[in-house]
Amino acid sequence: MTFHSVAQSLARACAAALVGVALTVPARAAPADYRFELVTQEAKVGDAVLTVRLVDTRSGQPVTDAVIFVKRIDMAPDSMDEMTSTLAQLPSTEPGLYRFKTKLTMAGGWRLSLGAKLQGETGTVSDKLVFRAVP
Repeated sequence: MTFHSVAQSLARACAAALVGVALTVPARAAPADYRFELVTQEAKVGDAVLTVRLVDTRSGQPVTDAVIFVKRIDMAPDSMDEMTSTLAQLPSTEPGLYRFKTKLTMAGGWRLSLGAKLQGETGTVSDKLVFRAVP
């Protein structure tokens, strides 16, 4: 065996090892790989429960156990950012669903802003969801 053939064999072995390592390390997702979706696009004026789904856009699967730490509801779609309401998170009824109790004080466009951290992922998943409050 010549030096050149040993070097080529070693280079091929190193390349194969690097490919093997790359395939076994799980790929990290970016915050853009997730999105919140409203379950319904309308809610009744008054006491309301809003339900959203958190989805991994790569697989279409629901995401469970997110820690939602940013929660705001306002009437920004109707140019009334200052018109806000209380928002309290409720227990989930299904994996990947997140529920919030609020009081919709008037009919019109409302915006639900959410921010969440996911286990094992870096960054913050955030979204602004628009829906209508109807009489």
